[in-house]
Amino acid sequence: MSDKPEEPAPKKKGKMKKILVAVLGAGILIGGGVGAGLYAAGSGLIGGGAHAGPAEDPNKPKLVPKSEQKHAGEGGEGGEGGGEHGGGGEGEGEAAASENHGAPTPAGSGGEKFASNYYAMEKDFTSNLQESVHVVQVGVAVSTPYDDKVITNLKTNDIAVRSAILMALGDTTEDQVFSSDGKKLLQKRLVAAINQVLKEKEGFGGISNVYFTNFVVQ
Repeated sequence: MSDKPEEPAPKKKGKMKKILVAVLGAGILIGGGVGAGLYAAGSGLIGGGAHAGPAEDPNKPKLVPKSEQKHAGEGGEGGEGGGEHGGGGEGEGEAAASENHGAPTPAGSGGEKFASNYYAMEKDFTSNLQESVHVVQVGVAVSTPYDDKVITNLKTNDIAVRSAILMALGDTTEDQVFSSDGKKLLQKRLVAAINQVLKEKEGFGGISNVYFTNFVVQ
């Protein structure tokens, strides 16, 4: 009959509104949390900031500006300029040095930008010359614009380095040892040979120059 009471509809609508409000509220909270996280990361509060680069390897040798150079007798290795190369020489100069066996970057008329760390290798090297009856005997010293880690790597791999030097000397001709240009070319070959060993053993070369402390042809 027409007197039967109808089902109340407003309650269902009220429940739906509550569900929608709850969903929207959760979405706002989640969105706000994500936005706050992104803001914190971008401002450097989380993860070192947007400009944070890769962590620097603490074991990698460092270039040392001349201003931080030690004086002889303060930890140098067999020569003047035995200074350690601190972190102040990073940037374009360090990148250029790394690409050129660790050679220092020239600083115009004022000389080289980085200090030189010298080390004289123990014992002379004696080798037959290529296709010759002559024998060459040389004393070898090296220099690096990096800190003592390069010298330490050189000492650690002394046997392998000495072998590489002897092989390079064995490939040397008479023409090279009897002329200044030939000796300069031999210096460059020895630099490459030493750095190749250090890169294979330690992952880093760093030797910029080789010097002859003794040079005798017999």
